[in-house]
Amino acid sequence: MALDIGALVLSHPWRWAVLKAVRSLGLPDWAVGAGFVRNTVWDHLHDYAEPAPLADVDVLYFDPVDISREREAALEAQLRAALPDVPWSVRNQARMHLRNGDDPYKDTEDALRYWLETATCVAVRLQDDGGVAVIAPYGTEDLLGLRSGPTPRGMERYPAYLERMRTKNWPERWPKVRVAGL
Repeated sequence: MALDIGALVLSHPWRWAVLKAVRSLGLPDWAVGAGFVRNTVWDHLHDYAEPAPLADVDVLYFDPVDISREREAALEAQLRAALPDVPWSVRNQARMHLRNGDDPYKDTEDALRYWLETATCVAVRLQDDGGVAVIAPYGTEDLLGLRSGPTPRGMERYPAYLERMRTKNWPERWPKVRVAGL
């Protein structure tokens, strides 16, 4: 039986609270991704009781109407007021292509396609019915298989992918993880 990523995320009260806080903002096309999901899955697959610390909680949304950094900062402040101990990082994917030198993204899922490694290109969204939608443009096979490799964008920017993988050094925390190129 395959691991249910949504159920796993919701089984952690802290992650449930994070998703509820983000959903309360009413952001268009929002999700929480990267280490928030990856670490949860890999900690579970390593039978770790203590969760890996997160440098930040990546909140993504897509709103072409207001692409200002000030809007993102205001949203981070709202989230900090709700959950002050969370290291929030809120980014409107409708503007991130400018920073990254990419073509404009169509939506949040399209923005994930430009991330460098497969295991990180997974995000979740708390739905109104309490379920979790999983957004994974490259699937979840690598994440669930304890692997990470370059996405097509990661192949185009292979030196940046390799540097990121060396810096992250995931196999130190999760010894079963295999990273392509290392």
